[in-house]
Amino acid sequence: MIARLRSRRAAERRQRRQRQPAPATLRRRTTPPLRLTRRGRVVLVVAAALLSLGGFWLGTRTAGHAAVHVMMPAHAGLPWVEVREGDTLRVIADALSRGGDPAVLVEEIKRLNGLPDSLIRPGSRLYLPKDEATLR
Repeated sequence: MIARLRSRRAAERRQRRQRQPAPATLRRRTTPPLRLTRRGRVVLVVAAALLSLGGFWLGTRTAGHAAVHVMMPAHAGLPWVEVREGDTLRVIADALSRGGDPAVLVEEIKRLNGLPDSLIRPGSRLYLPKDEATLR
């Protein structure tokens, strides 16, 4: 009797194995497409906008720190002076104008050298106007 019961159980197991499909023939489950709620869409749009604004802000910050080199036209034939410690545009213009108003000469030197203000550094080269009327 126990032998029949064991053989019956073995037969049932074999039938179950035959009924089960092979692993390669199993149906694959397809995941449904991703769906966002209204809140999720709002969060996604706000996050994208903040990232974009942050990128633009960083871009403007780094553009201000970029080195700007102004290329001046060739100063061929113009007299020049090397700035020494303690020199100012006013002192240089006074020496060149010989008693006249140096303000006009200071502005001309700034324009000629592309200076935004009157700050000059020792060791730099300043080109001077060639006009004899300005130098007298």
